[in-house]
Amino acid sequence: MDILISYRYREADLAPLPLEELTRFVLASEGRPDATEVSISFVDDEVIAELNEKYRGKSGPTDVLSFECDGCGDEPGAAAGDVFELGDVIIAPDVAERQTAEFATTFEEEVSLLLVHGLLHLCGYDHVVDEEAEVMEAREAELLRAWAERGA
Repeated sequence: MDILISYRYREADLAPLPLEELTRFVLASEGRPDATEVSISFVDDEVIAELNEKYRGKSGPTDVLSFECDGCGDEPGAAAGDVFELGDVIIAPDVAERQTAEFATTFEEEVSLLLVHGLLHLCGYDHVVDEEAEVMEAREAELLRAWAERGA
C-alpha cells in the first residue's frame, strides 16, 4: 500500500502518531488490495473551511473531508498490478482538538477516529441516512476497538 501523509499543519503533534499503521490496518480490514494508494493531509481551519464551502456548500471548518478518486484500479478490466487509487482524506487537527473537550477524548483518539471515518467514506460508507450512519458508526467503533486491542 502506498500511503502519502502530508503534514502541512501541526507536524510536531501529528508525526509521532501511528497514522500510517492505522491506515494500513483499516484498509486491510476493508479488503483493499496491496496496490492501494491513499493520501492523508492535515490542514488548518482556513483551508478546510474553503474546501467545505467549495465541495459541500457549507460554511466554516469541518473536522474531516474525503474525496474519492475517479477511475480506480479495481474497475472491471483493470490489469493485475494496476494501482487502486482510493482517494484523499483531509483532516483539520484544530477542529479535532476542540472536539476532545466535547467528546471527552484525547487528541490521538480524535484524530484516529477522524482518519478511520474518512477512510471508511473512501471505502463506500456514508451517514446521510440514519441506517447508513448506524452501520458506519458501528464499523468505526469495531475498527478502533480492534486497533486498540492489537497493541494490548
